[in-house]
Amino acid sequence: MTTATRTLTDARAWAGAGTELLLDAVAGLDEAGFSAPSVLPGWTRKHLVAHVAANADALGNLVHWAATGEETPMYASAEERAAGIDKGPALSADELRSWLTASAHRLAAGLGRLTDEQWRHRVVTAQGRTVPATELPWMRAREVCVHAVDLGTGVVTFADLPRGFLVALVDEIRAKRGLTGLPEGPLPAVAAWLAGRPHSLADAPELGPWL
Repeated sequence: MTTATRTLTDARAWAGAGTELLLDAVAGLDEAGFSAPSVLPGWTRKHLVAHVAANADALGNLVHWAATGEETPMYASAEERAAGIDKGPALSADELRSWLTASAHRLAAGLGRLTDEQWRHRVVTAQGRTVPATELPWMRAREVCVHAVDLGTGVVTFADLPRGFLVALVDEIRAKRGLTGLPEGPLPAVAAWLAGRPHSLADAPELGPWL
């Protein structure tokens, strides 16, 4: 399996593609569809969509930080992050779709306004990592692409995600998990396995959830 060379242009394209897949996946969901379980244990699709919408708003805080130099954390606290997820079930299907769409468009617009200098400004993620703003599109790409699959609607699978994204994802998770080898199998299945999601690989050891 080849090693990814991930560029800012790539990451922005993957974030855009993942957003479109996610929006397509929720387009036809009614109240019952939104209230159904997602692939993630304990989360309905409403929880999941609220999480992705809140993530766009939180990343928007880091875009503001990069653009202005004003320190603006992703979340004011862990409680604020949890509150964004928990309010999902209280919202209607239309309200969730509107939040998901509007927050994604705001984030994309904010990223699009960053100058070359601002892309190099350093910000701090919710996990406490200090990274250049160029890392933000990749962070968003992971969220929208993987969680589009996690909706469990069958509209989006790992096989529908951009190949370059899957290669970059495999490289990143393998490094974080400290794995030197990978099981044989199609790239989408390997990526799903590494991410701790349902997969079709035979005799692959179970991994805990990631992201």
